[in-house]
Order: sequence, then C-alpha cells, then structure tokens
Amino acid sequence: MSGLISIGSTAEWQSLLSGTNVVVADFYADWCGPCKMIAPHFERLAKEHSRPKKVAFAKVNVDTQSTVARSNGVSAMPTFKIFHGGNCIDTIKGANPSALSEAVSKALKLADVAGKPGEAFKTPGRTLGGEAPSAGGASGGGGGWNLNMGSILNALIVLVGLYLVSLFSARSSQKED
Repeated sequence: MSGLISIGSTAEWQSLLSGTNVVVADFYADWCGPCKMIAPHFERLAKEHSRPKKVAFAKVNVDTQSTVARSNGVSAMPTFKIFHGGNCIDTIKGANPSALSEAVSKALKLADVAGKPGEAFKTPGRTLGGEAPSAGGASGGGGGWNLNMGSILNALIVLVGLYLVSLFSARSSQKED
C-alpha cells in the first residue's frame, strides 16, 4: 500500500489500523474548501512517506463514512488524525500545512517502533505503571515518605508564598475598613 488509501468501509478502516504501524488520516468532505486547499499537500506527504505495513495515508470522506468519522470524534473539516498501533496519538484540526508536516515528521519516528500500549514510555529500569522504587536508605520503616532536599525546598517556598499572600491581603482589607 503506497500513496493514498481511500477508506470505503468501517471494516477497511479497522483493517488498515490493525495492519499498519502508523496511519495518518485525512477526514474531509467534498464540499469543504479548506479540505480542497490542503489536499495536494497531504497527497505529497503520502507519496514521500508511505511504506507498506509501516506508514499509511488514508482519506476518509466524513459524508460517506460517517460511522468512522463519528467514532473518531471528528467535528470539523479537515481533521487529520495520526494513529500509532491503532491508537490516536495526535490530532490537527483545520488546513494547517506546517502543523501537518510537523506531526507527520514526529509520527515517522514511530514507524519502526512496535505499537504496543506503553511501549514509548519505557525507560531503563522503570516501566509506566510498574512497581514504584523502594524508599530504602536510613529512613527505617519506609512508610511511603520519599523526602529529598528538592521537595523540602519546594514546600518551604510554597509556605512562604502563601504566608506573604495572606499577609498582604489582610493588610489591604484593613485599609479598606
């Protein structure tokens, strides 16, 4: 599949999402002026960046494929949605060629990354939603307190700020009386 894919059914849409790592979808209407204006730019991006099973560019007519448009929350035309692993990761509303190009550039970096949920959030030693690091150290029982100098300093700054705000507001209300 290279170039533009015109979505003709909900089943075709689901098949594209499940079988392609990154899908860039243009939700448009034939009567929409801004849709016609940005169409050549979208077609150019599709010709440059389409890769079978990796990156696909789809056109979804909101009038003929209203179920697909509704299920994706499309309320304005044109709306561009970028999907990775079947999940929407970015939305661009309106005919904004530079925003569309930027979003496609970001999405292309994900083309070779497996589209498993949470895959992009993994870092060495930690997993999103995984087990929290232990408090450890000389804190003894480890009752959930994870204090460090940064958090103590932030708390102190907040307290001083609240004190000063309440002090000045009390003074201004005394002057008004």
